[in-house]
Amino acid sequence: MALWQGKSNKKSTGGRLVPSKGKRKFEIGREKQYTKLGKQSLKTYRVCGGNVKVGMLAAEYANVVDKKTNKITKVKIVNVKANPADPNFVQRNILNKGATITTELGDAIVTSRPGQDGAVNAVLIA
Repeated sequence: MALWQGKSNKKSTGGRLVPSKGKRKFEIGREKQYTKLGKQSLKTYRVCGGNVKVGMLAAEYANVVDKKTNKITKVKIVNVKANPADPNFVQRNILNKGATITTELGDAIVTSRPGQDGAVNAVLIA
């Protein structure tokens, strides 16, 4: 079943709105593809205008920034330590923006959106 991201046919008060147009193809969304911990796997999506978006399905490494030395290092991710979006994501090792991950350098917070950007970028916690 397709996800539709168009305008609702109901008012905020609960009344009915008469739509001026029907559903359009560009209003269709897609199912969420969570980025998990594992061997790197990327998926390309065709988006509006024929452009391509790369989504990450599984990640093994993260680009970690050390604020003290301003160095960026590609580091192996050990596991997901905390996730404010959903506590269940920690058990399932799902990476998303704001998740705290344990790396070989130490704990880091994910700053990118891996499912949208196709890479895991993180900042080391001091």
